[in-house]
Amino acid sequence: MTSLVCFEAAARRLSFKAAAGELNVTPAAVSHQIRALEAELGRAVFLRQHRGVELTEAGAFLFVALQRGFSGMSEAVHELRARPEAGDVVVQATTAVSAFWLTPQITAFWKSRPEIVVSQNVTDVEPPGGRPDLSIRYGPPRDEGETRELFRDRILALAAPDYAARHGIGGVDDLLDAPLIHLQAEGADWTGWPEWFAALGRPAPRGRRVAVDNYMIALQLARDGAGAVLGWDGLVGDLLARGALVPLTPASIPSPHAFVLTVHPRASAEARIFADWLAPVRS
Repeated sequence: MTSLVCFEAAARRLSFKAAAGELNVTPAAVSHQIRALEAELGRAVFLRQHRGVELTEAGAFLFVALQRGFSGMSEAVHELRARPEAGDVVVQATTAVSAFWLTPQITAFWKSRPEIVVSQNVTDVEPPGGRPDLSIRYGPPRDEGETRELFRDRILALAAPDYAARHGIGGVDDLLDAPLIHLQAEGADWTGWPEWFAALGRPAPRGRRVAVDNYMIALQLARDGAGAVLGWDGLVGDLLARGALVPLTPASIPSPHAFVLTVHPRASAEARIFADWLAPVRS
């Protein structure tokens, strides 16, 4: 269990040093636990690079499974706590939203309101489980409570830095026959490749398909060179800034949906404070 906790922190932060700081141990201790985990699994879960670490495909698979497991444990603990004595604010989000956007927001919020405990229920399963105070999702608003738009992105075709050269990608039309990673998440409203090409006046793609049901896995496969992936620039901006993924063409489309915050009717006063900090009500 110690190895898994260390792995989850390192995978979420993509840094042994940052994970060590979060867990209040030394980077050497984190590295030791990761090596023990890899020995147990018989395969690597991280690629060690000069500037840090990246998940392997096996590591990404394990990371998603752990996020779901920890989410279930967090939800069970939350439900067992007596309200109103327990003042945790529970926010439900997908793995990608949690890793790339929500976690940094919570960290920034705690600088001004450290007394409000914000927990995450990370799940990629639809319909959403548990009873969160707040939830964040991509797609048209649902009739589940008060909704507020967080941000609306542009959708780009992204891939590993060497992908364009390997597959001869010079423009949008070249992508029609190239390997593409398709996200097929049941019950979700993610914009797919056929919609992206249609918005640019092109037919449906006809190249090799790689289908997955989790966006984090899709991004990791793209970073491993398995195919191109659609990227929401406001969500995966950190990967773009670090050059882990690069745009394949200047072409993009406006996202047909926004990332929306829902304030559920059961939300506590503390949850509403956090909601107002994330998305102030416009008068």
